[in-house]
Amino acid sequence: MPPPRRRNCPVFNRSSLGVNHFANNIDHADNLQESKNKKTFLTQKHLIYHRIKFGNRAMSVALDVLIFAVGWAHVVLAPFFKVEESFNLHATHDVLMYGVGRENLYNYDHFTFPGAVPRTFVGSVLLAWVSTPTIRVAQWLGFVPSKFEIQIIVRLSLASLNSWSLCLIRRGVSRRYGRGTGLFFALLTCTQFHYPFWMGRTIPNMFATIPVNVSTYLLVDRASNSVYTSLKRISAAVTLLTFVGVVLRAEVALFLGPFALQLLISRQIPLLRLLKVGFISALISLLLTLFVDSYFWNKSLLWPEFSGIYFNVIEGKSSEWGTSPPLTYITSYLPKLLLGALPLSIIGFAIDHRIRSLLLPSMAFIALISNLGHKEWRFIIYVVPIFNVAAARGSKWMVSLRKSSLFGRLFFMATAGILALNLVIAVLFTKASMRNYPGGQALYTFHQLYPAKTTYPIPHVHISNLAAQTGASLFLQLNAPPYYHPSQSQQLSQPWVYNKTENLSPNTLSSSSSPFTHLISEVPPSTDSRMDRTWRIVSEIKSFDRWAINREIFSFRGKKKGELLTRFRDVLILQESPKLWLLERKR
Repeated sequence: MPPPRRRNCPVFNRSSLGVNHFANNIDHADNLQESKNKKTFLTQKHLIYHRIKFGNRAMSVALDVLIFAVGWAHVVLAPFFKVEESFNLHATHDVLMYGVGRENLYNYDHFTFPGAVPRTFVGSVLLAWVSTPTIRVAQWLGFVPSKFEIQIIVRLSLASLNSWSLCLIRRGVSRRYGRGTGLFFALLTCTQFHYPFWMGRTIPNMFATIPVNVSTYLLVDRASNSVYTSLKRISAAVTLLTFVGVVLRAEVALFLGPFALQLLISRQIPLLRLLKVGFISALISLLLTLFVDSYFWNKSLLWPEFSGIYFNVIEGKSSEWGTSPPLTYITSYLPKLLLGALPLSIIGFAIDHRIRSLLLPSMAFIALISNLGHKEWRFIIYVVPIFNVAAARGSKWMVSLRKSSLFGRLFFMATAGILALNLVIAVLFTKASMRNYPGGQALYTFHQLYPAKTTYPIPHVHISNLAAQTGASLFLQLNAPPYYHPSQSQQLSQPWVYNKTENLSPNTLSSSSSPFTHLISEVPPSTDSRMDRTWRIVSEIKSFDRWAINREIFSFRGKKKGELLTRFRDVLILQESPKLWLLERKR
């Protein structure tokens, strides 16, 4: 007989089931642990990603704040103006104070002091409109006790617009060339002097830099591996540059020409599209300036920029303001504007083909404008941010070299040294500029010495030519109409008189029939006996002459060891001399 079939042993079944269950539990536990580890890893990775993203955003905001703060600081530290700014500053004053109604146009300053050629009102009107909300809020908060504060707000508004355009470029540079390059762009820009100092000054060139910078941003802001800019952005950049050349500054056309040629050669825009965009934008810009400026100048079909070209270039009158050698922009003005960024931009040009394509139109622009006899640094101010992009790229390359090598350490130290030297020069220039506006300081001192409610007789002050050119603006004529607030007229029994008549002789000023009670004079009374008999000095206004080396500090006689290091900041002395005298008629 065959043996009976062996039944499954219950113990064996339970045992095998337990083994399998135990194995399954182990696998399940491993999966859970792996899942937890994976989830933890993903969570940590997510947190690190957000921390990096937050840090990058915080750094970006900090750099933007730095650019704005530097522009604002220059406005606050040097609140007065020079003659180059007078037209746009006074035009903004008149738009704010009188409005744009036709019945008030003949109260505008440009009818009394029209200048050699008409200038456009477009920038001044836009600046007045942009500044108005801030002025209203500041008045409501009680921060505008006089018209002078309105001048500061106007200049802060212009500095803010220029700072905003630079922040756009910095963000575009960070995307195109990396965050490190964007960092160096901000540091190089803020440690220079001329561009940050003039960002809030109402010369036509600083109005023009805003759309030029926006066009630069449109070209730079793209991926690092991008070969071509989008056609839409190119068209917008051409439109902005055309607007600037037609309305604000005609020399920008010399920049637009090489830029358009580069676009055509690289086949980034078709010829017909370029012509179409240029023609339409030029026509609209021309109609805008014809409408606005014909109205404010009360002339038919007035195109101010064409008047300037005809006067300065065709008639050659610009040479009356002096001529310079052809290489002046390269040997003098560009190094002064860029400081240490100039050699760094050469390195950026050499190492990156993207920088070369960006810089070529600017270099061609400088070559073209060098053919004009009359040269000023402000004529090439538009290329400074572009050169700073190239310098930032060169700086990033220099500090990215391995520090284990000698060249890596030297290049890192050189970059840090250039930034430090830039900062020192900017501080020295800023301190000198703060003391370089005697006209504004004189009129400001005049109002401090003679309060409006206690002064008798009513002052009739003559403002000399030097004073009018160095800060004595309409915003500082505090006690004469137009008033910033209607209630101010009720505080004065009679408005003061501020007279800027030119070429008055000492005999006229000293005559008993002269209406003047006070003078802001360029010469002291002691130089003329008639002036000395009639006028007495109330205050002496000094202004910057030069920086001088304090030779006494290098004398070691009687000095303790290490005293030279503790007095390092006293090595340079800011030397001043009297430039204006505030005079009062003798009674």
